[in-house]
Amino acid sequence: MLQEKRKDLDAEKLKKLLQRLVSELSGLYPDLYYQPTSEVAALILRYVAGEAKLNADEHALLKPLSQRDVEVLLSLH
Repeated sequence: MLQEKRKDLDAEKLKKLLQRLVSELSGLYPDLYYQPTSEVAALILRYVAGEAKLNADEHALLKPLSQRDVEVLLSLH
């Protein structure tokens, strides 16, 4: 049961982190809203690998995700 709560907490943190990253990228790319989800996911991963200001926990949340994983998570919002 404790592991289940941990997974739920991580999922919530990941959701908020992705929302924050999309918001940051929207400021840099005003037409981001009109891009396909696959483009947005690729941009997020490039941003994370480069200039995004993330702490160790945030990096740990994103590290195991593939572009397809990010696409799916974005499409759920």
